Amino acid sequence: MNHRLRHLTATLAAAAALALAAAAPADARPSGVDSHCGRYICVMTAHHNRFVQDITVQTRDGLHGTLRSYWGNFRSAKVNAASHRWEVGYEQKEAKLVCGGLERDGRTIEDGICVTI
Repeated sequence: MNHRLRHLTATLAAAAALALAAAAPADARPSGVDSHCGRYICVMTAHHNRFVQDITVQTRDGLHGTLRSYWGNFRSAKVNAASHRWEVGYEQKEAKLVCGGLERDGRTIEDGICVTI
């Protein structure tokens, strides 16, 4: 029985060491998805510090509208949808706000809903 316990312990230790060695470096992992909602839209972003992977803007009522996103020098194309995800994939050191807006029938419904990163 003692031999089986030592073998099991050694196997688990080796598996743990392998998992740690194969893990992504800390600076490559996203720190998470942050979001902020206004009255009509929610803005979500996946990022690591100031490196933004993507920005999603979604209407809260599920109805289509003209959506847009912006962050520092990044300005998205306008999209007519209830939800849209823009891939960004770069870093801007001084850009702290990821924002979105919604227009319907040519009128601004909501703008400046921002996530602080």
